[in-house]
Amino acid sequence: MLIYKNIQILNSRQCRYLCLFAALLFSSNFSAQSYETQFAKPLGKVLQEIATRFDIKLKYEADTTGKTVTYADFRIRPYSAEESLTNVLALFDYKFTKQDEKTFRIKAYEYPRRTPEDGKKMLTYLNTLYKDAAEWEARKTCLKKEVREKLQIDSILKKRVIPKPILSKIRQYKGYSVQNFALETLPGLYVCGSVYSPLSKGKHALILCPNGHWADGRYRKDEQLRFATLARMGAICVSYDLFGWGESELQVPVTAHRTSEAHRIQIMNGLTILDYMLTRKNIDPKRIGSNGGSGGGSQVVLLSVLDDRFTAACPTVNLASHFDGGCPCESGMPVSLACGGTNNAELMATFAPKPLCVISDGKDWTASVPGLEYPYLQRIYGFYNAQNKVTNVHLPAEGHDFGANKRNAVYEFLINTFGLDKGMLDESKVTVEPKEMMLSFGVNAKKLPANAIRDFETVKRMMQKE
Repeated sequence: MLIYKNIQILNSRQCRYLCLFAALLFSSNFSAQSYETQFAKPLGKVLQEIATRFDIKLKYEADTTGKTVTYADFRIRPYSAEESLTNVLALFDYKFTKQDEKTFRIKAYEYPRRTPEDGKKMLTYLNTLYKDAAEWEARKTCLKKEVREKLQIDSILKKRVIPKPILSKIRQYKGYSVQNFALETLPGLYVCGSVYSPLSKGKHALILCPNGHWADGRYRKDEQLRFATLARMGAICVSYDLFGWGESELQVPVTAHRTSEAHRIQIMNGLTILDYMLTRKNIDPKRIGSNGGSGGGSQVVLLSVLDDRFTAACPTVNLASHFDGGCPCESGMPVSLACGGTNNAELMATFAPKPLCVISDGKDWTASVPGLEYPYLQRIYGFYNAQNKVTNVHLPAEGHDFGANKRNAVYEFLINTFGLDKGMLDESKVTVEPKEMMLSFGVNAKKLPANAIRDFETVKRMMQKE
């Protein structure tokens, strides 16, 4: 009787507390599993559940903190880890890349970077747009026109000054010479580089060599070996800095390189250097080539689209149908939207039927070239019965560099295309110069002109002013 009475007392005094506790307990267990709460779960937890369910490993280059997935479990497809990840990550503008069968990397969405499968689908689509040379020529005309418009290159070309180069003394070595230059492009804005020339007289092939994104840029040993060897074999080779790299950093901070303005300026620099070099009497205008690796290869693609004076091209470790370039200096302007959508493989195809060599390797995005981009290029060259004019040197065991095998592929292509002297192919004869010797403005920028721009804001205002 006493026990019953105590229970009655407990119920009357604490019932409301027990009920509240039960409600909270129910809520904590089931609130994430109700329509009212949109079946929400933290993003990190959902991704871990996907990893566990499919026995995969996730690597993160994106922040999941504080992010919530609505209708979380309903986005998971029990038959596909890929579809599950796509459904979840798309909410946050994230994506994944598959490194192997069991490893996926989570990263922020990048519009210039897709997958080889995306590239395959795009090339399949593009191939439906032209069945013969006439239809391809119409597409090519559209691409050349709209790339200029998307890049807004003509407006900046109109603002250039008449090039009056600042030239250093000529340094002479075994079979070649080197001379530094600084070329004013826009008022007060300079591009710096070096001209490697044969010692022989007469008209020579000209090869523009835009720099890539490797450390130390054009001052590297492997770069100097290539430029000097090509000069020894009979070509005039022009190496020049990226915008915001090398001596360009005297005028703008390195952060200016990763901008859309850099995309336009670098192409303007290349076209301006070509204009200047063709004023020299020792250049053969029928033999104008371009060769660059990585980001320099991206410039090769655009230069070939924009200027018909180029007669040979050799983009190295960069060309792909699924990658437009990881730096805004390669993809900052929306050239890939030209004519309803394009990619670097199709843009490079506009060079047909001129000689083209694509150098690729097995350890970067160019691994797909032999089975994807190269067959596509062969089809386009086939419209002109010129399949023999396009080649692919693929190095499956190598990675993203400009090593000896890649340089040898460049030499072989240009020997065959421009009739260079193979007997002079000997990199051991090259003198690798210290960086200080290659500086157009000298050590500590003592020769920097008085009118030189000293900040990026001035450059941007100049480019925007019509």
